[in-house]
Amino acid sequence: MPDKTPFQRAMDELDTLHAADPRRVEHEGVSLPHELWHAGRMSAWLEHVVEEPSELMQLAVRSQHLQRWELPRSEYPEGRVGYLTWRRDQGKRAGETTARVMQAAGYSATDAAAVASMIRKQGLGRDPGAQAVEDCACLVFLENYFADFSRQVEHDHLVRIVQKTWGKMSPRARELALELSMSEEARAVVEEALSSG
Repeated sequence: MPDKTPFQRAMDELDTLHAADPRRVEHEGVSLPHELWHAGRMSAWLEHVVEEPSELMQLAVRSQHLQRWELPRSEYPEGRVGYLTWRRDQGKRAGETTARVMQAAGYSATDAAAVASMIRKQGLGRDPGAQAVEDCACLVFLENYFADFSRQVEHDHLVRIVQKTWGKMSPRARELALELSMSEEARAVVEEALSSG
């Protein structure tokens, strides 16, 4: 049996870390670690967003939420500044951990640093890897979390969130988003956001 490639070793180790998430999600009658399920959805969307994603792009997309449960949002202040600080810290931690995993698997420090930068979404709109991470994250959010989220947020604020999300997405990701099945209420919010944005 041939040795695993650095890519296979890195992906296996990342999924081992994902699988340690104590939170669970039911998917097609099976209970999975939440983060492992989320990483799978990210990777599934990447196949639709980018025709031939590089290994580095695949690793970045797979790692975007890496060990996110270890740094809860509740440990940061309420409000936008607290949220943005938490999100920045999460990206930094996920990038650093992924870079260590990659180097242990046989990747160069340069490749590991490139993936960490994609995870932090540096160069969004210019760097294809950072854009792929953002596109997949937006699609996973719209597909799986938006309906519940929309019931917890004041309407006008929700419309602004959708407009901001849309503004970060590539044209291809926007096409895919419009093909998603949504509740009537959720689709109405999206349509309002796009017509007034």
